[in-house]
Amino acid sequence: MSTILGISGSLRKASFNTGLLRAATEVTPDDVQIDIGSIADVPLYNADTEAAEGLPPAVHVLQAQLASADGVLLVTPEYNNGIPGVFKNAIDWMSRGEGLKLFVGKPIAVIGASPGGFGTIMAQNHWLPVLRTLKCDLWTEGRLMVSRAGSLYDEAGNLTDDKTRTMLGDYIKAFAASL
Repeated sequence: MSTILGISGSLRKASFNTGLLRAATEVTPDDVQIDIGSIADVPLYNADTEAAEGLPPAVHVLQAQLASADGVLLVTPEYNNGIPGVFKNAIDWMSRGEGLKLFVGKPIAVIGASPGGFGTIMAQNHWLPVLRTLKCDLWTEGRLMVSRAGSLYDEAGNLTDDKTRTMLGDYIKAFAASL
């Protein structure tokens, strides 16, 4: 059984990206498990806070999930043509302390959904220098950018479009096969 840590970079209740991550858990092959990590309780990074108090509990949880995962699925929104600050902040915290070595060589795939016409192409590209710096093994055998997401989800943020669910299932299957 392969385990993938899935992290959505959105805090919004009916987030398209959180819905995409939930859908990914539903379309995974039987021999793959996606564990969903949460960035909701990760505070803004402050080196003084880290020095005085150590890593926050939410970061310890994410680091433990990262350590036990065979791969990572980042599900990124795109804000102003880039990575959402809250998502980058969580990854920055996760890389602190013993966390940095957990990223080295870890297979990572990046997908995302956006209400715009270009999906999350800019945010996905924006992750490249970050993942390179962390020495991750970026999986580049597939790409998934969900465009015009507003028409593909219900009011609660659940992916309802069968074509997108099929593409997502194919993507997850191929990523999992590479682990």
